[in-house]
Amino acid sequence: MTGTVNARPDAARIRDGVVQVIAARTLYDVGHLRPESHFEADLGIDSVIMESVLLSVREHFALPTELPAGLTTIGELADAVRAALADAGAGPGTLATARAGTGDPVGSGSGADVPVGGEAGADDPVTEAVVAAAMRQTQYQRHQLPLDADLEGELGVDSVVLASVVAEATERLGLAGAAPDLAGATTLRALADALRDRAALTRNTGTGTGAEAERPTTAPAGARDGWDHRSMKDFTEQRDPDLFAKTRSFAGYLRSRQQDRLYWYGMPLHSQCGNRAVIFDELEGRKREFLMFASNNYLGLANHPAVIEAVCDATRTYGATHTGSRFIGGTNMLHKELERRLAAFKRRPACIVYPGGYSANLGAISALVKSYDTLVVDRLNHMSIVDGARLSGAVRKIYRHNDMADLERILSRSAAQGTGGRLVVADGVFSMHGDVCDLPEIVRLAKEYDARVMIDDAHATGVLGVRGSGTAEHFGLKGEVDLELGTMSKTLAGMGGFVVGEEEVVEYLRYYSNSYVFAANIPAGVAAGLIAAIDVIEAEPERLKRLWTNIGTLRGRLLEAGFDLEHSESAILPIVIGDERRAMEMGRAVRARGLFCQTVVYPGVPLGDARLRVSVTCEHTPQDLDLAADIFVDAARETGVLPAAP
Repeated sequence: MTGTVNARPDAARIRDGVVQVIAARTLYDVGHLRPESHFEADLGIDSVIMESVLLSVREHFALPTELPAGLTTIGELADAVRAALADAGAGPGTLATARAGTGDPVGSGSGADVPVGGEAGADDPVTEAVVAAAMRQTQYQRHQLPLDADLEGELGVDSVVLASVVAEATERLGLAGAAPDLAGATTLRALADALRDRAALTRNTGTGTGAEAERPTTAPAGARDGWDHRSMKDFTEQRDPDLFAKTRSFAGYLRSRQQDRLYWYGMPLHSQCGNRAVIFDELEGRKREFLMFASNNYLGLANHPAVIEAVCDATRTYGATHTGSRFIGGTNMLHKELERRLAAFKRRPACIVYPGGYSANLGAISALVKSYDTLVVDRLNHMSIVDGARLSGAVRKIYRHNDMADLERILSRSAAQGTGGRLVVADGVFSMHGDVCDLPEIVRLAKEYDARVMIDDAHATGVLGVRGSGTAEHFGLKGEVDLELGTMSKTLAGMGGFVVGEEEVVEYLRYYSNSYVFAANIPAGVAAGLIAAIDVIEAEPERLKRLWTNIGTLRGRLLEAGFDLEHSESAILPIVIGDERRAMEMGRAVRARGLFCQTVVYPGVPLGDARLRVSVTCEHTPQDLDLAADIFVDAARETGVLPAAP
């Protein structure tokens, strides 16, 4: 096969290599990438993406010099590559061996059987379809996709990306019906084998031809038991010439779930959110008071008089909001003071405040990590970390949840390649599971393999540590974590996100985090309320003690009843059920008894891992905790989650 590649004209092979790189970096199908395609006018490739494309092209062809500026079309870029290779004295074998200089992200030798130039799987249309779909959905180049590489640990392909790969490959092959659920496939080869079996079955049954085979639909709405077995996953990759077709399909599904009182999301509050809250039930058209176990107001600061008064005073003084980004008229003295106080609370040199915790992860990760770097993430990290990784364009490696042997394997292989930097990112407290990351081992391994560490303390700030400053304090590792990130919409009772670390790193983030530079920040009144919240945390440590007393009380009652709480070590207690239908039915039974907690199904957790998520606060009374435990037990027995009482 490689001989065939080398026999092709150099110009054609160079153009094909350039097209493959652009396809990987932009997610365009190669059929859209013609020699005359203009980077900006036709393809929408701006200067930032173009920089990444040029760097990847240089790595792909092992070019020793920079490519010229001002290239406007694919043809011009291919000509520039050919000229650079000629200037470097590249011989006929250069393209066939260029892979050695690309910094293969999955380890030396792991994909040596995959030749450069787009020939992987060319003799097998199923494998070719899988590889082409994986290129578009992951932004990897073809030589970076060995067929036997582990999808998560080596390629960083999570379940969401895998669903998109499967859907696109299925469409490319013209297979009838919905995209099959191949979440169990761990390599591209296994994926191709499964789709090959599906293709053979389609041929044998005589389906797969005509328009119905070209437009996969979602699973049928019902089954023999009358239950709609679809989940939200079934609508993520529904393809149709009408972009809004999937919205109509989902609307019917959503209405059905709501009518059955199984989806109860977004019901509006009509009161403060304390140990109890009044919620307007839009399905019944009336207000109802609930025992509240769905709030992240862990220390009760959202309702503290000092916090509320600080918000009101600052709003009267500085107005409802400002009208510019932090760089352009949007910085208030309270923003500066808030950053100083957060840095002091976290005991780190400097702090940057973002408009939200989500934007903090997007901005920090994409500013620091580039396409030639490696981002190493826990499998259960928050979606904002996942999206930050995608935005950065970096090679992403996923280690099994809290599996430090798997993390070491990934760091070892990455370090051996010697290209780019490495950033390990993990939640301090995992938001749907309540367990805590193994920070001591993460820090030790990062030092051993010369990587940096960022911990997302969204659910740890105000909860973990003697002072409530988070995961690093909890483990006695203050100053050992490079970056600590957090949100201010939970314990701190406001809005916004932040990152603390060394001064030069924080200053770099101010200039290179797009979600900071190009966005307005939190209003001055919110900043004042956050400063007051820090004051209360420091002045009233008994709130943190009361929180942990409440956590221990309810956790003990639920474990005694026989619930699976996984390895929770925080204010988040997951009642793991597994089956999505049963979890939704138990959530409905809990609400019917006057308690509100979160029912978490896909995409909050993977399919088969549905649960109720119970959040404990310091405001819950002993009577609240006893009543809550009784409600959970009664609802579980009604729905079969627990056996009936003897």
